[in-house]
Amino acid sequence: MKHLFVSLALVMVAMLPGFGQDNLVQYVNTRQGTNSKYEFSYGNTYPATALPFGMNTWTPQTGKNGDGWKYQYFVHTIRGFQQSHQCSSWVNDYAVFSLFPEAGELVVDEDKRAASFRHEQEVAQPGYYKVVFDNGIKTEISPTERGAHLRFTYPKGKKSILILDGYTKMSQVKIDPSAQKITGYVNNCRWAPQNFRNYFEITFNKPFKSYGTWENRHNTIHADSVAAEGEGAGAYIEFAAGQQVEAKVASSYISSEQAALTLQRELGGYTKFEDTHRAADKIWNTLLGRMKIEGATEEGKATFYSCLYHANLFSHQFFEYGKDGQPYYYSPYDGKVHNGYMYTDNGFWDTFRGQFPLNTILHPAMQGHYVQALLDAQLQCGWLPAWSFPGETGGMLGNHAISLLTDAWVKGIRTFDPQQALKAYLHEATNKGPWGSANGRPGWKEYYQLGYVPYSQQTLGASSWTLEFAYDDFCGYQLAKATGQPFYEQIFSRQMYNYKNLYDTATGFMRAKDEEGKWITPFDPLDWGGPYTEGNAWHWTWSVFHDVQGLINLMGGETNFTAKIDSVFSVPGTIKVGGYGQVIHEMTEMAAFKMGQYAQGNEPIHHLVYLYNYAGQPWKAQWHVRQIMQNMYNATENGYPGDEDQGQMSSWYVLSAAGFYSVCPGTDQYVIGSPLFPKMTITLENGKQFVVEAEHNSPENVYIQSATLNGQPYTFNWISHADIIKGGVLHLVMGPKPALQRGGAPEDRPFSLTAIN
Repeated sequence: MKHLFVSLALVMVAMLPGFGQDNLVQYVNTRQGTNSKYEFSYGNTYPATALPFGMNTWTPQTGKNGDGWKYQYFVHTIRGFQQSHQCSSWVNDYAVFSLFPEAGELVVDEDKRAASFRHEQEVAQPGYYKVVFDNGIKTEISPTERGAHLRFTYPKGKKSILILDGYTKMSQVKIDPSAQKITGYVNNCRWAPQNFRNYFEITFNKPFKSYGTWENRHNTIHADSVAAEGEGAGAYIEFAAGQQVEAKVASSYISSEQAALTLQRELGGYTKFEDTHRAADKIWNTLLGRMKIEGATEEGKATFYSCLYHANLFSHQFFEYGKDGQPYYYSPYDGKVHNGYMYTDNGFWDTFRGQFPLNTILHPAMQGHYVQALLDAQLQCGWLPAWSFPGETGGMLGNHAISLLTDAWVKGIRTFDPQQALKAYLHEATNKGPWGSANGRPGWKEYYQLGYVPYSQQTLGASSWTLEFAYDDFCGYQLAKATGQPFYEQIFSRQMYNYKNLYDTATGFMRAKDEEGKWITPFDPLDWGGPYTEGNAWHWTWSVFHDVQGLINLMGGETNFTAKIDSVFSVPGTIKVGGYGQVIHEMTEMAAFKMGQYAQGNEPIHHLVYLYNYAGQPWKAQWHVRQIMQNMYNATENGYPGDEDQGQMSSWYVLSAAGFYSVCPGTDQYVIGSPLFPKMTITLENGKQFVVEAEHNSPENVYIQSATLNGQPYTFNWISHADIIKGGVLHLVMGPKPALQRGGAPEDRPFSLTAIN
């Protein structure tokens, strides 16, 4: 089964005219990571048929309306094809409605109508989804940025029925038989203003034989009704028996008129379904081809390009194009319409680490729009976004919008006013917002006065907060220093070393303190929760991205530091539930991979193996990063070691496969690991190419023996963003044994605030 999706995709592609060997979508399995459930996550993904960063995605729905696990690989019935925006199973979805084809009898109840299927009858690619139900109905979907083209093929002689389900909360439907269309809205959403609506328009290429409305609370049907509004209001239409029906759909957060305009703009030029499919595949093939790999196995190509696809889904565009062709948007923060760009559906606690640094390489123009949109959102909301969905949820921890802003600035993306950014960040750092632990800064007074957030039952996660606040303050300092703003530079320079206040030399871990500065006891580094968010002391002690040398000094030098990292992998993978009081899925995922206390399935430890580069042992980073890529990732339904988290889990893999990773966003450096393929060519937005060559690369030859950059000897354990963007060739010679003398000099080490002694 592992390779089945590749062979099915190859067959499907071979049948389409105009596709050659460079058709990289054949390797993408959008079902990667979908064999997930509440207790254990292989990704918590769903097969999103979408364009890169599109406003909407489309997906088959195996779960009930309102269920965050909308598609689970082990479920073999589908009850709808949804327009989706979900970025995490844990926060569910919004602005959803679904379409579902039936043959024969009209059945609206979502449980009773669910149709069985087999994965062998399913194709799941970025620009094309197809499934044939066991009853013979075939559904195909191909996306645009704000809509989709669907095709339903019904069995000969059978009634051809299509149901529109209004999902949860209020909805409206209007059926226009003469125009062969359905319009309406849904407003299902948790974090949005009261006037939030997702307006849609659906046009069909075949006339309606009959129609009516229904509602999904009691499954009451109203035959011949052309309009309905209320909780779960929906519609159904019947076509002539045995039809093949095409539907074009688009939506808008602004108005029904805008939905109609978008439908015409995005789908009006496509006469047939195949036209939309070809256009979607062209967009994806162009993007996937911008990280062209050579020398990979078929399985390696499938894993890499499936991850690259997932790394380019979030954030979603939340802007639309008006009659004048200019972008504008309904704000999910103040409920008003504004000119410009807006993006949503992203939790920065996950994605500041790798997904946004990858965007600075592949999509600097979009990232320029994005960082300005952050400041626009702050004006509309009063707070910088931390986790938008689509409005601000305040989810997770940290004030990482400043990481995105600073990372953009130091990499030459300077589309925003840095003084406005620093003013907004200072407000964030000296206030607590009304919702969520990442809306403003909980414990900010104590953090400022004591240098840490004291731990109590009211401040669960306090140690994690302190560590991430210190990194964010470093980013504030960096931006202030780079833009000549001494007022902000002085404030944040005072706080960016606060991580030191939680390091306990007696135990060698970051620990929690009370208000009097006493260590919280009892202490067990294996205990999850309490002062740590989704982890334990083994995971969180390393969260000093900006001053690894300072952490080395706290630990008593390089020998102790590298031995401590070694211990993460060598100590037993024992689970102690600690403050959580029960096993959570992150614990079981860590234990399943049998790498001690190393937990690649959650973000706080993603940078750990790269820290060997800061302590004179880069070969250990090279070995570990290859083991993680080879053993924890694949392109199947079991493809990830934990939650995919809006592209971060994939971005770690994509960057690591290229041979480097963004340990400290807010600097212009990427730390070198061990490239996965013999050659990767990155085509940049400016038209230049950066090539990573790994001579003699193989699963055994994971160690860098020597390196040149553009023909000149290169001993550094890092590569700068500037060197990547201007193009060139990083040539590495790989071997089966560590090159113990390479990369150990102080000048070879990546950036740290603290100088090497």
